[in-house]
Formats: sequence, structure tokens, C-alpha cells
Amino acid sequence: MAKPNTIQIKLESTAGTGFFYIAKKNPRTHTQKMEFRKYDPVARKHVVFRETKMK
Repeated sequence: MAKPNTIQIKLESTAGTGFFYIAKKNPRTHTQKMEFRKYDPVARKHVVFRETKMK
């Protein structure tokens, strides 16, 4: 079988709460690190989430 094109990444909060989302990304089309403004329930506000590696 063929290997899937998408990889899983971790979007970690920049608020320092340790909260994270799991997302999928195609590294061939999205070469830069992903960055989203999403809701952090620990900080109870919208903050920037940046891509980090899964461990």
C-alpha cells in the first residue's frame, strides 16, 4: 500500500498553558509551519497556536 501524504502535527498554545490541538498537514503543499488563532479553554480566550512536532 502507498504511504499517506498527510502527517499529523501538534498545534500548541502560545499562552503557555500546555493545551494543544492535533491537526493534519500535507508537507508537500504547506512547507511553512502552520499558525492559527484558536480558542484555549485553559486560558479561556483565543490565542495563537503554532505547529510543533509530535513526540
